[in-house]
Amino acid sequence: MFEPERYELHASPAYKFQVDRRDFLSLLGGGILLLLALPVDAQRRGPAQPQDLAAWLHISEGGRVTVFTGKAELGQNIRTSLTQAVAEELHCRIDQIEMVMGDTALTPYDMGTFGSLTTPQMAPQLRRVAAAAREMLLDLAAQKWALDRTGISIIDGTLRAGNQSASFGELTHGQKLTQTVAADLKLTPAAEWKIAGKSLRKVNAHSIVTGKEKYVSDMKLPGMLYGRVVRAPGFNATLRSVDLKAAQAMPGVFAVQDGQFVGVAVTDPAKLNAAVAAVKAEWELKPGQANAKNVFEHLKANVEKVPAWKPLEGATKAESAYTVDYIAHTPLEPRAAVAQWEGDKLNVWTGSQRPFGVRGELAEAFGIPEDKIRVQIPATGSAYGGKHTGECAVEAARLAKAAGKPVKLVWTREEEFTWAYFRPAGLIEIKSAADASGIITSWQFHNYNSGNAAIRSPYNVPGQISEFHLTDSPLRQGSYRALAACANHFARECHMDELAHAAGLNPAAFRDKNATDPRLRAVIAAATEKFRWGQSKTRQGQGFGMMAGFDKGDYIACCVEVTVTNKKIKVERIVQAFECGAVVNPDQLKNLVVGSIVQGLGGALTESIDFEDGRILNPKLSAYRVPRFRDVPEIEVVLLDRKDLPSAGAGETAIVGIAPSIGNAVFDAVGVRLRALPLKLA
Repeated sequence: MFEPERYELHASPAYKFQVDRRDFLSLLGGGILLLLALPVDAQRRGPAQPQDLAAWLHISEGGRVTVFTGKAELGQNIRTSLTQAVAEELHCRIDQIEMVMGDTALTPYDMGTFGSLTTPQMAPQLRRVAAAAREMLLDLAAQKWALDRTGISIIDGTLRAGNQSASFGELTHGQKLTQTVAADLKLTPAAEWKIAGKSLRKVNAHSIVTGKEKYVSDMKLPGMLYGRVVRAPGFNATLRSVDLKAAQAMPGVFAVQDGQFVGVAVTDPAKLNAAVAAVKAEWELKPGQANAKNVFEHLKANVEKVPAWKPLEGATKAESAYTVDYIAHTPLEPRAAVAQWEGDKLNVWTGSQRPFGVRGELAEAFGIPEDKIRVQIPATGSAYGGKHTGECAVEAARLAKAAGKPVKLVWTREEEFTWAYFRPAGLIEIKSAADASGIITSWQFHNYNSGNAAIRSPYNVPGQISEFHLTDSPLRQGSYRALAACANHFARECHMDELAHAAGLNPAAFRDKNATDPRLRAVIAAATEKFRWGQSKTRQGQGFGMMAGFDKGDYIACCVEVTVTNKKIKVERIVQAFECGAVVNPDQLKNLVVGSIVQGLGGALTESIDFEDGRILNPKLSAYRVPRFRDVPEIEVVLLDRKDLPSAGAGETAIVGIAPSIGNAVFDAVGVRLRALPLKLA
C-alpha cells in the first residue's frame, strides 16, 4: 500500500500539512490514479528492480498528467528526462506533464538520488506506469466508442478513431480508478522513440532564467525566523559551558542549548552575526589530530588490513604510489532548510538527495514517528553527492521547536567548507607488469581510504588484484560525484601510461591492445580519432595525454592537450568520447558531460582542503580555488548513441577522465610524472 494515507498538493500556498486522500484526488480533478502496490519492506529495498519501487501517475479531468517520483532535481535535469520517458509511452505532449519530486508525503519511497540510478531504474519504472495509463485510456476509448481498440491511436495527448476524438480528460472525467502496473508491459524500443532520444530544453527553463524558480534559500513563511548554529572552533570539540544570557537579552533573538547543540534564531537576518557573537561558549578541542601534511602516512598506518603483494611476472615492470587530497563539493547553494512545527508534526523543506533519509534522521533526532514528518525537496542548487545527509534540516528543526516559529537556516560558505563532508583523500599503490609484446601479465592495485568505486581494471588482466582498504579518516568524508572512481581512474590510467612508456608503446595502442571489451575499444577509437591522436607537436611545452575507463554503465575515453610553461599547466583542448547506452536527450547529455569536465578541472589542478589541528585552513572561495571561466579550454564531446542498449545514468562518470589525461599530458610535455592530486609542478 502507498504511504501515507493522507497527502497534500505539491504547491499549496498555505503550506498546510495534510489533506485527506479523497480530497487530494478531488483537488487533482478526478481521473485515473495508477499505483504499483507493494509491501512497505519491499518499497524500502529501493529501486533495484521495477517491482521493488512503487511509482504512480494521475490524469485529471482537465487532462493534466501528474507524475510522482521520490527522486530529486539537483540541476542534473532529470525532471526533463523523466518527463520525456512518460510522454514517450503515454503519447502526450511534454507540456501536459507535471513532475512532483522528492516529497515524502506525496511520492513513493525512494532510497535517494545518487549512483546515476535515475535513468536506468526510475525512468523504466515511470515508462511502465505511463504505458499502463496508455492501455487504460485505449480501453476507455474502445468502450466509449464501441470499437476494437486496435483501430484507436493516441497522438499528442488525444485519442482518435476515424472522425472521433477524445482528450485524456474527457475519458477520465469523474473516474477514480486504481490499477496495478504489470511488469510485462510492452515499452517503445529506443530505435522507435519520438520524444525520448531527442534534444529538449529543460522543461522549467523559463522559470530558471527569469528567477521564478524558488530554492530553499528563497523561501519565506509567515512569522519565519532566521537561524544560525554556534559552531565549535574545530572538529571533535566538546562543549564545556555556555552562557546564553546576553544573546537572549537582545530584542528579536532566541538562543537555545540542546546538549552539544547551541544556536540562535532572529527576526532580522542582519542580527545573526551579533547574536552568535553574544553567545559565550567554551569548547575543549581534541589534541594531536592529523593534518594535511601527514594525512597519507596516517591513512596507511591505520589500515585495517595490510595488503600482501605477489611477485610480478613480465618483461616490463612498474611500481608507483598515487595520492588524492580531500576536496569539497562547493555547491552553488550551500545547505539550507526551512522547518515548521504544527503541534507534534514537523514540515521541512531542504535541499537534499535523500528526502526519505532526511525524514529518518529527523525522526531519530526528535524521537517521533516518521509519519509525523514531511520532507519536501524544492529546486536545489546542486549537490554533487554532498547532500545525502540532513544535518541542516535537523538544526533548523531544533531552532524552530525552541522558538515556536518557523525557522530558515542557510549555511554560510565557511560552514559549507568546514562542516559538510569531503571527498575522501586516498593513497593508491600499484604494481604491474607486461610481457614483451605489451600484454599486461600482472596487476596489483591497493586503495587506502578513498573507496572501491571502479576499482577493478576494465582491461583484460587475468588474475588482477584490486582491493580497497578501510582506514581511519581524520576528516568527515562521504559521497562525491563519481565517488572513488575519480581516484581509482586517476591512479590506474596514469599507471597505464607509465607501463606503456616502460614497454616502449604508444599509450593509445597499449590500451587498445589490452582492451577486449568492444564498448571500451569503441570510445578509445572515437576519442583518439576526433582528437587526431598521434599528431606532431608544434610548440615547446606542448603535450598530449589520454585515458579510458568504465563506471556505472558508462564508457569514457578522454584526450587532452596541455601547454606547460614556467611550471604552470594550461589545458588547451579536451576531447571526450562518452557512451551510456541509448541517449535520452543529446543536448542535455552534452551539458552533463561538459559540466563534469569543468568540475573535474578543479579536482585535477587546484582543489585541495588544507587542515591542521581539527581546523580547516582554507574555508572560503578566495582560498579554495574552483575552476573559473578563464580555466575552461576548448571542449569537444563525442556521444556514442547505442540504441541497442539500455540507457545508463550519465551524471557522474564523465568527471573521471580529466585528471589522468592531464597528468599524462604533462609527462608528454616535460617528462615529469605527477602522481598527486591536485597536479602541481614543483
